[in-house]
Amino acid sequence: MRVCVIGTGYVGLVTGVCLAKLGHNVICVDNNVEKVALMQSGRSPIYEPGLEQLMQEVASANHLSFTTDLALGVAHGDILFIAVGTPALPTGESDTRYVEAVARGIGEYLNGSYKVIVNKSTVPIGSGDWVRRIVLDSVAERQESIAGFDIVSNPEFLREGSAIYDTFNPDRIVLGSNSQRAIAIMQELYAPLVNRKVGEYLAPNHTNPVPVVITDLTSAEMIKYAANAFLATKISFINEVANICDRVGADVTQVAQGIGLDSRIGTQFLQAGIGWGGSCFPKDVSALVHTAADYGYEAQVLKAAIATNQNQKLLALEKLQQVLKILKGKTIGLLGLTFKPDTDDLRDAPALELIEQLQRLGAKVKAYDPIIPTNSQHPGLQNVQQVSTPAALAMGCDALILVTDWQEFQRLDYARLGELMESPILIDGRNFINPDQAVEAGFYYVGVGRSGQLVGQMGRNGALNDALSGTIHPTEMNASYIVIDSFIT
Repeated sequence: MRVCVIGTGYVGLVTGVCLAKLGHNVICVDNNVEKVALMQSGRSPIYEPGLEQLMQEVASANHLSFTTDLALGVAHGDILFIAVGTPALPTGESDTRYVEAVARGIGEYLNGSYKVIVNKSTVPIGSGDWVRRIVLDSVAERQESIAGFDIVSNPEFLREGSAIYDTFNPDRIVLGSNSQRAIAIMQELYAPLVNRKVGEYLAPNHTNPVPVVITDLTSAEMIKYAANAFLATKISFINEVANICDRVGADVTQVAQGIGLDSRIGTQFLQAGIGWGGSCFPKDVSALVHTAADYGYEAQVLKAAIATNQNQKLLALEKLQQVLKILKGKTIGLLGLTFKPDTDDLRDAPALELIEQLQRLGAKVKAYDPIIPTNSQHPGLQNVQQVSTPAALAMGCDALILVTDWQEFQRLDYARLGELMESPILIDGRNFINPDQAVEAGFYYVGVGRSGQLVGQMGRNGALNDALSGTIHPTEMNASYIVIDSFIT
């Protein structure tokens, strides 16, 4: 089928490349000349495992091309995907200026053939009818007749770092429209996915057809927001449980395992840590809260999830203060910067908030990330000493904070890193490192919701007693810092 994808950000590029792999003829349109030139040369502007190789493969098979010419894209595609960004405004609303501009452009270039216009961007509820009106107004300005078009809401559910897998092995496909004709065309487009005809990309345990959820426009738009809001709330919930675990002496990893085996709860998104970030959860939860307010309803649970997450971003800072007390003049190293592994996305990453607060308190901040270049000009990394190796990070640090759970961080030589540090202290913001291994490497280990695991040594030459070896029982600690205080003083 002939497809045009407008916008080559994360969603647009992955969608275009994967549809081309299914055998469709895809043109991706973007107004950034340098970005289009980069993609035409076979290079991906974003980091996503396997994406660049797949992009080169389908382009060489003449299934995928890139252009800055919107008119060419609209003329080519029977299905037009709108996949531009909808970033959050300071009020929490979604910024829909780019969607509006694309809708006007489509209306300007619609020709004599019927088109299906697909909202792939995460747009505010009710945007389907809004896009239809914009297109119609743009067509009316030309005073020309067209063959007609319909709007479809087709939200994406991709996870950064595993987007290709998620595209070819979706849990469900959601299609929202008031047009049966448009729905039938979209079902034809996705037939290879629904029937699991994706070759080497098929997961071995996926054999049944993919469920296709067909709804009205508004319900499809709501599904996307509700899904992300639920997952964000689930993370905030387990983080709140972790904070209680810290105070009563429980281990949140064991608690999460115990409750996750309940089929009504499940194990996913029960990993306690320093909070959620990225391009979707913060924006979508805030947008849903704002939409509720527009219609006279206060979304109290979602507001609480946001507030819990904001506090959680500073949890590593609190734990650091409990160990080091005064941070002014100290050097703190961050293991990881991106909001999650296998992506180069820094949008609303907890690391940025942590950097801001550490610098406010007078600490020097160093950082190592496997993907973010050491010469990154991101505004949130100003005055951060970015280094190219974990060893360079550890050199002279008073503590390390594991911020992003990159797999390579489990394979580091922590004994060597500890020798390079002023004091071998590890704040594990993702509960990613085995506490016993960290202790064996000479580190004083502090996790999230794991006060019973706060054991180890501190000091380059002199060993301190284990936190749990004295007369204070874990259940008698109001918080872990009481024991740590006794050692320091």
